Amino acid sequence: MDLATQPLTKPKRHDAYYWRLLATACSFFLFGLGGLCLRLVIFPVLACLPGDANAHGRRARVVVSVLFWRFIRLMARAGVLTYEVQGAERLGRPGQMIIANHPSLIDVVFLIGLVRGANCVVKHSLWENPFTHGAVRATQYISNDGRTDMLDNAADSLRNGQTLILFPEGTRTTPGQAPIFHRGGASIALRGAQVLTPVIISVTPSTLTKAEPWYRIALRRPHFSFRVGADIDPQTYAAQGSAPQASRKLNDDLHHYFNKELAQDEQPKH
Repeated sequence: MDLATQPLTKPKRHDAYYWRLLATACSFFLFGLGGLCLRLVIFPVLACLPGDANAHGRRARVVVSVLFWRFIRLMARAGVLTYEVQGAERLGRPGQMIIANHPSLIDVVFLIGLVRGANCVVKHSLWENPFTHGAVRATQYISNDGRTDMLDNAADSLRNGQTLILFPEGTRTTPGQAPIFHRGGASIALRGAQVLTPVIISVTPSTLTKAEPWYRIALRRPHFSFRVGADIDPQTYAAQGSAPQASRKLNDDLHHYFNKELAQDEQPKH
């Protein structure tokens, strides 16, 4: 028989595929609805409480963290995904900069939910989205809008004792490719971080990747793994030369570290 004439076999869909598709749609709807409720109800109430702008921002970040983690737990209970976190107790220290790779759309939701009250550098388009711009304004998250003062704002947040989450790729990783880090993250760490902590994120099978619509869910239930790596002291790099040289060296080392760790995660387990 001519193999070219044989019909192609469609990959099988496992783990209650159609239920997961429905639950994913409901999750996205709930996320958007929650964003509107925060903007129209919760944050206006918080703004009436006493305190300066910094206090209002801290309250808003704590509220978002709590709700994000409940959202993750809801998706897990609904069977949309599974997850594991190793080393979460080492996250959330004052002046700590958390740096992570970015394989999926909801990595940010996971990390903000894990680290209560953390600040975060997020893409500027969230300020223009009606479902999210109320939250990013109230929380005083830092816009990655390409302006030079973004680095100063991020470093200031660290010097003020906040925990800062940053994805140095600036966007989700292209499937099948290694992450490519921009040097801005290393520059921020050298300017203001007390400690730099890497978080290695892997998703199997991949889902909600770059340019992938929400409804194209994985054939199997995706498993998210978050592994907190060893702390890095930025000052050991700052002492090695000029600021550009130190930034380049730190960024290169981070890039090598993440590629090595992710390659190990992809190896078959015995």
